[in-house]
Parts: sequence; structure tokens; C-alpha cells
Amino acid sequence: MRLLEKTNRIYLLFSVILYLATALAFYGIIKWLIYDEVENRLLVEKRDFQLYIQHYGWTANSYFVENKIEVELGRVPAGFQESFKDTLIEDRYTQKLVPFRQLTFYESIKGVEHRVAIRKSMIQSYRLMEAITFTMATVLALLLAGTYWFQDRLSGRIWQPFYETLSRIKQFDLVRGQHLQLDQPDIIEFKELNEVLQKMSDQILHDYLNLKEFTENASHELQTPLALITAKVEELIQSEHLTEKQTRWIQTIYEASLRMSRLYQGLLLLAKIENRQFANEQPINLSDQLLERLWDMEELLQHKGIRLHTAVEAPFWANLPPVLAENLVTNLVSNALRHNVPQGEIRLRSTDSALCLSNTGHPLQNDPNDLFSRFKKQGGSSESVGLGLSIVKEICDNYGLQIRYAEIGGIHEFCITKKKVDE
Repeated sequence: MRLLEKTNRIYLLFSVILYLATALAFYGIIKWLIYDEVENRLLVEKRDFQLYIQHYGWTANSYFVENKIEVELGRVPAGFQESFKDTLIEDRYTQKLVPFRQLTFYESIKGVEHRVAIRKSMIQSYRLMEAITFTMATVLALLLAGTYWFQDRLSGRIWQPFYETLSRIKQFDLVRGQHLQLDQPDIIEFKELNEVLQKMSDQILHDYLNLKEFTENASHELQTPLALITAKVEELIQSEHLTEKQTRWIQTIYEASLRMSRLYQGLLLLAKIENRQFANEQPINLSDQLLERLWDMEELLQHKGIRLHTAVEAPFWANLPPVLAENLVTNLVSNALRHNVPQGEIRLRSTDSALCLSNTGHPLQNDPNDLFSRFKKQGGSSESVGLGLSIVKEICDNYGLQIRYAEIGGIHEFCITKKKVDE
């Protein structure tokens, strides 16, 4: 949910609650004022009635309109107090029940106790309350709609520099080597934010270019000496004048140089992936690539007695640079072969949403959470430098994929899926 949408929803909810509370309070005050006015009039009519009966006594004449007063014989109940209440009286013309406010009290007429009920019609009062309530509700609704519209437009205009900055940051790409260009808005907070982001992006770009230059230099300057060392050591191994002890030493140097070369190439590849120095992303059918690589290993599979099972329901496509796609499938296949057991199995399962490669193998000795960490090797194999799965994980993390590992019943499975947009 966008920031403005969230803010507007909270503002609208708060305003609706506030306006409803205001409307209820206003309605209660109007009702109390009207009832107070009616009851005061009833008290005045009570005094008029008492003065009237003192001078003329009570005769059912026309001084008091029908339904407005009711006098009947009655004794004062114990604990009785003069009281007001709402009541409904049938109108003699329309035969409809009409609301009245009634004052009940007892009065002695010529020495005889009578129960007296004086009433006042509430029709006009209720109509007045309905008119006031409708007018108030209409005004509050218009006020709420107008305020919400103004708040929405005002917020959109105020936050426009922020969204412009956000848009340019999303488009900022270190690989292009271009500086981030941000505006200088009038609002001080946004202006300071842009200045900080500008400074940070400049420093990040400077560090990235330095690291890229170092990686390129290291790639060029280290590769040649390592290749030279390996070639010279190979020549020494073939020499006929070496003693057995010297041959072992040179063999050790040769293995160390090969390991150093693989280590150097692996670390260099990781640095390039992290810096996204590989261009030419394109849709690649990873299912086909993985299958081809497994068929390339057919002789090795037969030599180790490993059975291959494939179930390709649908191709799994991913946007990757071709060289990284090749590295990804190579490392997965190498891992499945290296950690398999004689007469074991390799299973390939592919759908349009997941690509899984599983193999039989010994139980995992390390923590599964460290499986993709650098230099974490299963067992003490000297052939591996412990970077293969790290490279696979780094490729997945940087190109919209995710990889999961699971071990069930001696089967080790690696599954690649596509990341969801919000992940």
C-alpha cells in the first residue's frame, strides 16, 4: 500500500469517527434543549391549571383542549413523585398515534384527590429535530468529502518530490557508471534527503568503480603468473632427473597451484556477480542446459554406476547471462556427482515454476544453513575449494531466483524457483 493511500485511509477513518461523534453529541444537545423547553411549558401549564381550579373548580369545559389534560379521581400512591414521560395518544381526526410529553401529578380539587396528567404534543418538536439532524448530517458529509479531497490533493502535491526521488533511485544502475541526478525541492526535509542520497550514491559509485578496476586488474595480473607457474611445474614433473622426494615436492606445488587457480577464479567470479558486471541477460531454458550437462557426464555416471532419472513436465526459464547460466548448472551437476555414492541416483525434475536436482548421498555433516556459505565443504575433498554452491546462491540472489535445499531419507535436493515480486 502506498504511503499516501495509507495516510488518506487513516485520515478518512479518523474523520468519519470524529464526525459521527460530533453528530451524535449535537443531536443529543438539540434533543435535551427541546425536551427542557417542553417540560418548562408543562410546568407553566400546571401552575395555570392550579390557579384555575382554585378560582373555578374543575368542570370538564373547553378551557383545556382535548388530549392536553386528563383529570381523574385517584389517591396519591406511596412514594409518588411528580414525573415526566413520553407517551402515545391516538389523534381523533387521523386515528394515528401521536407522540406527547406528559407531566403527571396529584391535585386536591374541592378536598378530593385527583390524578392530573398534562400533555404537550411533540410532533413539531420531532419535525424540528429531524430537520436539524438532516441539515447537520448533510453539512458534515459535505465538509468530510471536501476535506478529504483537499487532503488528498495537498498530500499528493507535497509528497511529489519524494516520489520523484524514489523513481530516480529505482532507475539508478551502478553498472552504467552514471551519477545519480536528484532535484533540489523547496521543502527543506526533502532537500536534505536528496543531498544525503546524492552524497551516498556518489560514494557508492566511486567505490564500485574502484572495486571493478581492482577486479579487472587482479583478473589480468594474477592469471598470467598462475598459468606460468602451472606450466613450468608440469615441465618439471616430466623431467627424468628428479629424485622421488623432489617429485613429491613438485607434485605438491602443482596441486597447490591448481587449487590457487580455482580459488582465484571462483572468488573473481563471485566479485563480478556481486557487482553485476555480467551483461546480456536473456531468457535461458535452464532445464535443457541442466539436461545437456548431465548427458555430457554420461560416461562418468556409468563409471560410478549412478542412475539418471529425468521428469521434465515443462521447461524452466530464467533471465540470466549465458556464462552464469552455464556456471550455475555446472556447479549443481558437479555437486550432485561429487557427493553421490556408488550405485546411487540423480533425479532431475522440472516444471515451469521449479527446477529440482536431487542425488543420493551420505547424511549432511554440516549445518544446512551453512551449506551455501563460502569455504564450507562437505567432507575433506581436496578437489573442491568450497565455492560452488556459494556461486549458485549468488547467481540466484542477483537474478530473481531463489534456491532451497532439503534432505529427506538420504536424498539431497536443491530446488530453484522464481522470486515473487514482493520478496
